[in-house]
Amino acid sequence: MTSQNFSENMLQWVCLQCGYNMIGEMPDVCPFCGASHDRFMAWDAAEKTYCVTSHAVNDTVSQLLSVPKLGLEHAAYRVETETGAVWIDSPSAFNRDLAPVAAIFFTHHHFLGASNQYRRLWDAEVWLHELDAKHRLVAAFDIDRRFSDDFTAHGLEAYHVDGHTPGFTFYIYQDVLFICDYVFLAEAGMHFNPYGPEQTTRQQARRIYQIVSTKSLKTVCGYNYIASFADWLPQFERLVHGH
Repeated sequence: MTSQNFSENMLQWVCLQCGYNMIGEMPDVCPFCGASHDRFMAWDAAEKTYCVTSHAVNDTVSQLLSVPKLGLEHAAYRVETETGAVWIDSPSAFNRDLAPVAAIFFTHHHFLGASNQYRRLWDAEVWLHELDAKHRLVAAFDIDRRFSDDFTAHGLEAYHVDGHTPGFTFYIYQDVLFICDYVFLAEAGMHFNPYGPEQTTRQQARRIYQIVSTKSLKTVCGYNYIASFADWLPQFERLVHGH
């Protein structure tokens, strides 16, 4: 896909407050965070301003973050699998010089980032749970695989748990857990993501615990952190069981 084709065929805006991508005519306010349109940047200007930068997690996983920080900076992760590279979630900024991936697997629908542009550039396959794919925020994005059950693809284990969003899905690759923003880490300790149904989030966290506590995991990749699983699990256990 050439630069000319991108420029001629795509209207897209990035909210600098949260990082949400808006496809088509510019709205008055961001549909995700409500920021005014004077906080939007055209996608091609964002490409020149924000550099998606890779940070190694281990030999097969790297974290993708924008430099400088873009909005809430919801990290994406690149996984080098035996059948090709994939992403878990997508950067908000479009950088066409990034190494391509075969597929983009989403944990949930809140931050689809510039996935539509990467999909178009690389012919990548976009995966999102069908319950989240029905949301109004997803309407302008192309979803190739709307899954409904747990599955394994490219060596990734995918587990649908509900909770934070109806389609929330976490992933495991080898000894790495990709939990996104189901829980936050703060100085005061771990807490559940408050943006979603509290009771369901707490209830479904028990299923997450049941699954991950049986795995030989070493690393946890969150939406804005990388942690040792050995340190993360006891905090998660206390949160789940309320002690």
